[in-house]
Amino acid sequence: MKKFATAAIAAIIATGSVGIASAAEAQARGPHAQQYRQDDRRDDRRDYRQERREDRRDYRDDRRDARADQRAYDRYQRSERRYNAGRYTAPRGYQTRQWSYGQRLPSAYSNRVYVVNDYNRYGLRAPPRGYHYVRSGNDVVLAAVAGGLITAVIAGLFN
Repeated sequence: MKKFATAAIAAIIATGSVGIASAAEAQARGPHAQQYRQDDRRDDRRDYRQERREDRRDYRDDRRDARADQRAYDRYQRSERRYNAGRYTAPRGYQTRQWSYGQRLPSAYSNRVYVVNDYNRYGLRAPPRGYHYVRSGNDVVLAAVAGGLITAVIAGLFN
């Protein structure tokens, strides 16, 4: 009988402590406590995301500066060296003129007589895809093949 009583008392104590522990957990797990935990995690993610955005902006600004410098240099250049390429005659109905960035080159200049295919010979970089160099008087113009939009002018390349 003593064994039975001792076991019963131990069982009561064990269930009581489990009940106390579960009540304490319930208080810690209350709706507000769970909300705070989620907010903490969200704040951490937001902070990290914000840092990444700032880095992205910095990289974007660097690229913009580089492109702006390159465009300012490339739009209009004075040739350092002059080449002999034979006599120039303008297309029928056109006169030799000074072209500038943003203008459209007439389709008459798309003729192979005016297109400069041996750009390496004249110290020019390879044109981007969809563009070609066109001779206009003593100047060379980098223009779009499709619409003739002028992207760059290299002045005084030819004698």
